[in-house]
Amino acid sequence: GRGGHAAVARTAPANAMIGLTEGAFRWSAPAASSLAGEYDLLLYSLLGLCALVGGAVALLIVVFSLRYRRGSPAPRLPRIGRRTAHFMEVGWMLVPLALFLGLFAWGGKLYLRMYSPPADALVIQGVAKQWMWKFQHPGGQREINRLHVPAGHPVRLRLASQDVIHSFYVPAFRVKRDVLPWHYSELWFEAEEPGRYHLLCAEYCGTEHSAMRGQVVVLAPQDYARWLERQGIEDSPAQRGEALFRAHGCSGCHGAQAQVRAPDLDGLYGRPVPLASGGTVRADETYLRDAILQPQRHVVAGYAPVMPAYAGQIDEAEIFDLIAYLRSLEAPGDNPRGEIAR
Repeated sequence: GRGGHAAVARTAPANAMIGLTEGAFRWSAPAASSLAGEYDLLLYSLLGLCALVGGAVALLIVVFSLRYRRGSPAPRLPRIGRRTAHFMEVGWMLVPLALFLGLFAWGGKLYLRMYSPPADALVIQGVAKQWMWKFQHPGGQREINRLHVPAGHPVRLRLASQDVIHSFYVPAFRVKRDVLPWHYSELWFEAEEPGRYHLLCAEYCGTEHSAMRGQVVVLAPQDYARWLERQGIEDSPAQRGEALFRAHGCSGCHGAQAQVRAPDLDGLYGRPVPLASGGTVRADETYLRDAILQPQRHVVAGYAPVMPAYAGQIDEAEIFDLIAYLRSLEAPGDNPRGEIAR
């Protein structure tokens, strides 16, 4: 809303705004997330070490080429002992190796943090399609090509592609993740300062690829709460998923009064599922998505492969809603009244 954008304009630092000073030059976008500064420091450390080692080798090549060129009077006889020469060679190999292994360990630690979102992260669903970004908040609020998030709180994005390969890229946050069809991708970030930041697609995805851009609008926590309220009350993803569950006839087989023998979905999410092939798979988001679109891929042990495939009938946003509904179903005994958790 206009009020939210005005609040952002008043509180955001100038270099975090979309409208940078005309003609201004920057080596990179401003570091605006909790991990962005460490990403930059690791990159510059790696570049500096490579420049130091490469520069030393290049300098020695030039010096030795000039000093010991053909016809030069420089002495060719050894001036140091063999033992000293061996120590120099070993030192030249081990010191750079130790430095580069240190950078490797640093990068590995940062990589693990990058793929380990905090437990209290705000989960937002996103769908990429030619040529737009669609987002859905936990309360059901939806937006296109604009993502509102709170400052100082981790945000976990669960992304899927409706058609081709896209890539979610926010330069200021130093986050980029390919978004593939038939696959879920996840990333997380924690924006530090309110502002508006570029959101781009970093993978060529068709003729309008260059126009597939948007904004990540970071608001102070209280402003974010007010923004959610201004969007109005909408059905939650679980509520929309329940409506889809009934509209597509799923309750006719998986409901309590169904005549067809089908797997029980109550409390299914997170449980191990035995398969007819003899293996076992965990009922996570990927499994539930495959069970909806490609039910023959993982046939549950003890059941006939009679479920129809819904590929082409349900889009990615609806799949997110159906999964939210299935996640809300509690195991028998956990909810005596049989209510759906919201």
